[in-house]
Amino acid sequence: MTFHYETQPLPGPLSRLFHRLPIFVHKFSVVFNHFIELIVPFFFFYPGEGAIIAGLLTVLFQVLLILSGNLSWLNYITLILCFSCFPDSFLSVFFSYLKIPNLPVDNIHVGLVILVTILVAYLSIKPIKNLFSHHQSMNRSYDSLHLVNTYGAFGSVTRLRKEIIIEGTTDLKVTENSKWLAYEFKGKPGSVTRVSPLLSPYHYKIDWQMWFAAMSSYQHHPWFIPFIQKLLEGEKGVLKILDKNPFPKEPPTYIRAELYEYHFAPPKNKEGAFWVRKRIGEYIPPVYLIKK
Repeated sequence: MTFHYETQPLPGPLSRLFHRLPIFVHKFSVVFNHFIELIVPFFFFYPGEGAIIAGLLTVLFQVLLILSGNLSWLNYITLILCFSCFPDSFLSVFFSYLKIPNLPVDNIHVGLVILVTILVAYLSIKPIKNLFSHHQSMNRSYDSLHLVNTYGAFGSVTRLRKEIIIEGTTDLKVTENSKWLAYEFKGKPGSVTRVSPLLSPYHYKIDWQMWFAAMSSYQHHPWFIPFIQKLLEGEKGVLKILDKNPFPKEPPTYIRAELYEYHFAPPKNKEGAFWVRKRIGEYIPPVYLIKK
């Protein structure tokens, strides 16, 4: 947790604050995370106040996740599911203007719930075995209907934040004096003075893909070079998914990609920076279009 907030795919405006919490808070958050995800869900099925407390704890956990970073729609769909933990009498306290009817529960409904519960329990056998295996599989389906699967957004937490900065120049020939201007994305870090925005529940796919691409060479990401080609061509559809195009009149003649290591800047620094960075090296060398 001492580096998660800094290295997550798309930090938010409060991520730097979470990152600088005392070490005992980070340690407690690990225990709290395991408690919420491994213990609390069993109480979703507990009658009365047990389900309400479990639902409220899960809501608190998801709200903290939303505040600490941009994990797109993941936390919001979990919040929606939490409503099933609260009886009508509990919800009416907060939504008194709504007239929630008390629907009768008949034997057919009870029977269907029992059948679905048995089915899910049976289909969960293989995923549970996988959970306790020394060679766990992530994001794997165990039945043709994809009803019960193993799911994990991330297999591990990266310790260093690497960022790819895409730059272009209008020079006809690249020299040591060439002026390079950077493209800015809507979510991912770029300019060190830019505060990371709050984006969720919206999901900027290209920004997430850039986060993954920085972990390995561009050869492992076949979409990257075609993306650079579209920027060289000035493709309007591609430029729309970016926040800033430094070449509004005509596309650059050359584009390169540099790799940097990013860290949160100290708060209230003289430069007013949100990030500090240092250059690691070249991600791709300057490239240009071969005109037919």
